[in-house]
Amino acid sequence: MGLQQEVQTLRMVPMFSHLDPARLKLISFASERVHIMQGEEFIRQGEEGEDAFVLLSGRAEVTLEGGETQVKLGEVAQNQIVGMIALLAHGRRTATVRALEPMECLRLPKDVFHQMVRDLPDFALAVMRDLSDALERQTAHFREVLGDQAGDRDAKH
Repeated sequence: MGLQQEVQTLRMVPMFSHLDPARLKLISFASERVHIMQGEEFIRQGEEGEDAFVLLSGRAEVTLEGGETQVKLGEVAQNQIVGMIALLAHGRRTATVRALEPMECLRLPKDVFHQMVRDLPDFALAVMRDLSDALERQTAHFREVLGDQAGDRDAKH
């Protein structure tokens, strides 16, 4: 994929859609293109977060692990970004992300991500919106799961 095509692809990512072409080129230059094989865990819960991934192609599942239990939180696909929470919280990964099919991504280093948040208020707002949307989806998912469990309990009584 050439630089111009990569810039056009980045423009399709909602968080980057408002950025000028020069800034998109900078993101492309500062990022590393990575190929991820089907089944590969490229983000692991509990590990230190050093980068975010812009998904250029493919799909992945996001899971939360606790003891012997693993819960699927959802899926991510082309034009989405994963791995931001650990970068913003200066901490560890909150979930595991595993490729469901071969994927192509841009690995965005933490320092570049932080620079964008500092220098571009519209980008920082887009990050907040994206995280807020993800939280809303997860809350709805947990309500659904809890509702199903409440129904199971009621059926047993």
